[in-house]
Amino acid sequence: MHALKHWAGGAIVLAALALSSAAQAQQQSWPSRPVKFILPLGPGSGADIGARVFSERLSAKWGQPVVVENKPGGDGFLAITTFIGAKDDHVLLWGPAAAFTAHPYPHAKLPYDPRELGPIARVTTTLVSVNIPVSTKPNTMAELIAEAKTRPGQFNWATVTGATDFIFAGWLKKDGL
Repeated sequence: MHALKHWAGGAIVLAALALSSAAQAQQQSWPSRPVKFILPLGPGSGADIGARVFSERLSAKWGQPVVVENKPGGDGFLAITTFIGAKDDHVLLWGPAAAFTAHPYPHAKLPYDPRELGPIARVTTTLVSVNIPVSTKPNTMAELIAEAKTRPGQFNWATVTGATDFIFAGWLKKDGL
């Protein structure tokens, strides 16, 4: 009985090693051809710059070209539907998760099923800031809110697709702007 326990334990270790070796062999065989990053933002955006830096390094590491394809527009829907429609394990969606996680809130109907997207890695952190021309009076957020309330419709704002525009709209609503 004692020998049987050792044999079973050894079989489990061998099975684990075999699975580990198979997984490593599979990982080493991917990518077997060029990889494409599809971005929901345009050339020169932060996501684009990051993707291009990573694509160069991954190309060198993988021995395969990594191509960046920008598909801006349509609130990220163009890139997402292109990615999902590719049905190709060498095509990856690269961009802020906010580009699709916020979609169900402002859009009643989506042109894709969110369950078809699965994040695999976080590669950057986004910093969000509020900026105003130095020629304007406000020096703090409280002063900016007060100024905006005295001059309705005279301040403009811009942001990128996704969480930032969703968060900013929520901030405007919360502060009665």
